[in-house]
Amino acid sequence: MSVSESEPAPDPEIKTIEELYDYLYKGLQLEHATLPPYLTALYSLRPGTNSDARHVIRVVAVEEMLHLTLVANVLNAVGGKPDLTKQGFVPNYPTRLPCGPDYFDVHLRPFSREALDTFLKIEKPPEPATGEDRFVPMDWAALGLTSDGAAPPPEKLAELEESGSIFGLVPGDPTKRFSSIGEFYEEIIRGINHLEDQARQAGKTIFTGDPTRQVTPEYFYSGGGDVIEVTGRDTAVAALTLVAEQGEGLHGGIYDSQDELAHYYRFQQLEKGRYYQKGDEPNEPTGPVLHVDWDAAYPVKPDIKLTDLSRDPEVRAAAEEFNQLYATFLTNVNLAYNGQPDLLLKAVWEMFRVRDSMNRLIRNPLTGHPGKNAGPTFEI
Repeated sequence: MSVSESEPAPDPEIKTIEELYDYLYKGLQLEHATLPPYLTALYSLRPGTNSDARHVIRVVAVEEMLHLTLVANVLNAVGGKPDLTKQGFVPNYPTRLPCGPDYFDVHLRPFSREALDTFLKIEKPPEPATGEDRFVPMDWAALGLTSDGAAPPPEKLAELEESGSIFGLVPGDPTKRFSSIGEFYEEIIRGINHLEDQARQAGKTIFTGDPTRQVTPEYFYSGGGDVIEVTGRDTAVAALTLVAEQGEGLHGGIYDSQDELAHYYRFQQLEKGRYYQKGDEPNEPTGPVLHVDWDAAYPVKPDIKLTDLSRDPEVRAAAEEFNQLYATFLTNVNLAYNGQPDLLLKAVWEMFRVRDSMNRLIRNPLTGHPGKNAGPTFEI
């Protein structure tokens, strides 16, 4: 996303601080939802192969953790409370993300052309649009969730939203959704500006959060962008703009404001077999050749579940252990976002245990599923 600089801002959807909290929680869900697919593809790569692809996916995954932290900082700054342990925070894969007029399924897959196609759709820059075009009608029938296209009953709708089965809905209005992830973040920025303007007219501010709950740079090092301590409107907008820029590029370019190649163009290098370099235009990398071996990955069963492992009790036990490790990782990240930022450093070490557990799973062929291997289920 690139926040529009010339077009008059349309009326915001976010009109209360509670609605802002809701949007920012969904932002946390959205940023995390990309991690399991990226990690599954990354650790499915066979040792000693695909060093270029390994580097690209790893960098993007690390930056998604930065995005998660930035959104948490914004939520804390406006008096909200991040909760990465809430039931349904981790999606039940496959989940769905918006991309223009259509949704697409996001699967847990091994590294492959199909996985790369999904990654490009996740990070795709939005098409130029007016403020009125930021929403598209929600077609529930096309998703197979209702027969007549109408929204599901409130109970079913709440279940879908809480489970992370579908992203991009306009909170409170099941008849429409955002046309892209970028538009979702633009709406949050629009809401922050609206609420802060209202608060200042009354001599107040929406930035009432405890400053000690901010994750500051000494607690997070990614090598791909800096943590922004959110103290007011300007830093909140800067943090959310960086999240969008790192995915899609700045104002139609291939780099973000910190001069890092945007995720979409990092992944596009794998598709085109060539690196981008300074001066390149979008879709036209001219740098060194990049080598990809599409066959050098373990054949992880897509969207694997614990029930698929019933004939492999030892593998199932390893999958259950992985889920426990990942839940512990999320718990410590959550504590870091709730006043114990030093635990973010501990969470980094826990990711090594998560990696080792994934590697053990992915190398096991499955009984009853010829040609397929086990993998992490992320059933948390």
